[in-house]
Amino acid sequence: MQFLKTLLWVLVLVAGIIFAINNWNPVTVSLWSGLVLDTSLPFLMFVSFLAGFLPMLLWHRASRWRITRKLDTAERALAEHKAVTSPLAAPADPIASIPPAAAPIAVPPGVS
Repeated sequence: MQFLKTLLWVLVLVAGIIFAINNWNPVTVSLWSGLVLDTSLPFLMFVSFLAGFLPMLLWHRASRWRITRKLDTAERALAEHKAVTSPLAAPADPIASIPPAAAPIAVPPGVS
């Protein structure tokens, strides 16, 4: 599975490099107060991607951390509840505790 993950990332990286080489065009971006930014198209697209991806990544990590914390708390409470409610010694199975010689033998009717 790790090999497939690595292969996928290598393919994404190669596709990104090919895209950047083929689209290396200067782009003029007008910012506030007459400020102008001259940059390349791949850099602008990378910054735009990060501007959309990073907030969602942070949201995902925060929610995952919160859910993990709640799950740990619930598991700890369940373990404490089991420790309190379980008896110290479990009752032995009554059938298994009878010695084989003392076990009743079923005899069909009419057989002596």
